[in-house]
Amino acid sequence: MCLIRENNVRACLPLQYTPQEYEKRDTEMVVALSVTLGLFVVELAGFLSGVSMFNNLQSLLSTGAHASAAIALLFFLFEQWDGSQYWWIFAFCSALPAAVEVLLFISVFGLKRKPL
Repeated sequence: MCLIRENNVRACLPLQYTPQEYEKRDTEMVVALSVTLGLFVVELAGFLSGVSMFNNLQSLLSTGAHASAAIALLFFLFEQWDGSQYWWIFAFCSALPAAVEVLLFISVFGLKRKPL
């Protein structure tokens, strides 16, 4: 796994780079992957709490986003895309469903409303 991350980090850098540039990009990649994992935990907590388990719209959004993320991340890993491409995958395939999950959670438990 480390070799795959190393290849993607190197794809973010110019042909001539310094060790400081490499460390900066490597740290950026680790942070991005960690935040993605955190948002996955948020979605999982919302699902297991029952807030979005039976919400058809949220289920469709999560399924579509995560299926799209799986395909995009395969290309990201094997085609060694630039690291900035990961932030687009993150925004549309992880942050968007997690934000909708949080809004749904707030509307159900904070406002005591029935989910849509």
